[in-house]
Amino acid sequence: MPEQYVPAAEVPTGPVEVPAAVARIAGAAPVVPVWVNELGGLTFRVGRDRYVKWVAAGTRGLDLAAEAERLAWAAPFTSVPRVLASGADDAGSWLVTAALDGRSAVDPYWLARPVEAATAIGRGLRALHDALPVGSCPYAWSVRDRLGRALENLDAGDTPASWAPEHRAMTAAEARYRLTDPPDADVLVVCHADACAPNTLLADDGSVTGHVDLGRLGVADRWADLAVAAWSVDWNHGPGYDHHVYAGYGVEPDPERIAYYRLLWDAS
Repeated sequence: MPEQYVPAAEVPTGPVEVPAAVARIAGAAPVVPVWVNELGGLTFRVGRDRYVKWVAAGTRGLDLAAEAERLAWAAPFTSVPRVLASGADDAGSWLVTAALDGRSAVDPYWLARPVEAATAIGRGLRALHDALPVGSCPYAWSVRDRLGRALENLDAGDTPASWAPEHRAMTAAEARYRLTDPPDADVLVVCHADACAPNTLLADDGSVTGHVDLGRLGVADRWADLAVAAWSVDWNHGPGYDHHVYAGYGVEPDPERIAYYRLLWDAS
């Protein structure tokens, strides 16, 4: 059986220290850690109706001010968290948003219903792509915008040996060669840019109530989102359900673009 790859982002299982800024924002409200990502960024539920994201100062690749801007831009077109406050101090930065209805697509309720969850993720991604206007989007997430960082990572010693199992047999030179030969764009959309399963929220009837974690939202080929959304269903719900994401979106799988954008995701 192929190795099951699970990225480092997860629901915390042990104690999590609450940063001073988060404690100050919460006041007397209860604070519950709900997510930690692979770069150490933390998300807390504060009371019943707020979430606070916190990132340590100097963390590369996590820009909560940029996320606040993107949420404000996207809000007139689709369901995303409403920004309540943001700020920074010497220790880190934070973003406070209003809670949305629905459960994460990796809530135990949906992990027990993988076909329905995968289909809803695809359907929700299609709705997001259809709703956000490409022509007026001021943000980009294209291959050109991401490739520089991927190559910098390789130059700094990152290798495919630490990536997903399907990439680990590559040499760094082979990865570089493949990354610098991207397929032509299929359809340009405003991509979520982190379309992993946890970032889709679903009502119990399978309808999509919103999307979260849009800190890198920008214009790119739709397969940059689709490839990773379907991949993450394998990570979270188990192998064999990714085709339901494509069916929910309403598209046939494109193996060349799927392979490229998964490699770019790992490298960048």
